[in-house]
Amino acid sequence: MWHDSRTMNAVSLTLMILSVGALLWAAGHWFVRQPSFAFRQVVVSDLHRADPAHVAAVIRRELKGTFFTMDLDGAQRALRQVPWVRNVGLHREWPDRLEVSIEEFEPFANWNEKALVTRDGVVFVAPYDGDLPELTGREEDAITVTGRFESWAAKLAPLGLDLYAVRNSPRGSWQIEAVDKHGSVKVIELGRDIVDARLERFVSVYRKTADVLARVGRQSDYIDLRYQNGLAIRTAVMSVGSRENGAQPVGNRNGEGQ
Repeated sequence: MWHDSRTMNAVSLTLMILSVGALLWAAGHWFVRQPSFAFRQVVVSDLHRADPAHVAAVIRRELKGTFFTMDLDGAQRALRQVPWVRNVGLHREWPDRLEVSIEEFEPFANWNEKALVTRDGVVFVAPYDGDLPELTGREEDAITVTGRFESWAAKLAPLGLDLYAVRNSPRGSWQIEAVDKHGSVKVIELGRDIVDARLERFVSVYRKTADVLARVGRQSDYIDLRYQNGLAIRTAVMSVGSRENGAQPVGNRNGEGQ
């Protein structure tokens, strides 16, 4: 092989190409890490809930490298750990500017007494002391619970009932709480099945039942809709049953927790 000029020339050319490539790679590696390419301007979008000091501290910690070498994915992951931060966008602008756009969570309700939830059913943890509805359920069912809260609140509002709590038990049973125009809290049992139809039935007879009792001073505090054709109302002084076709005791409930 050593006496074959063609082979020797090919080997020499290959070695030369590899050497030049290695030199170019080393030069490029050195070039992109020069301090002249460091970020000198960092612009953060307006924050409404996230702590600006916390965000700034994370940016200072994660702002490693230069315009060419900064780990944008790592910086995004770190910023998403800041309370109230839902999503992060990082945009490099030549030659030394970094724009940080932060999307914050919008709280819709308290969730399981220890977290918050957005309108689209995303559960998150952040400090908040405002007045929000109370929702309970499994995290995987959060979007169903928030959706039903909005739907049921709209149905109850014309009756002067302000919905503020929706609970979905591990067994799938639904319970809600609402406040009437007199300030009386009403716990309403919906059960597991045909819950929307049961609530519709309650809405249709409310003014003839619980509202009538309230006007004569007998505030209802517990309403059970788990009956085949009616409902049961408990007041502070007595308990009454009501069918849609008249005020009669009801005894044919579908079953406990249905």
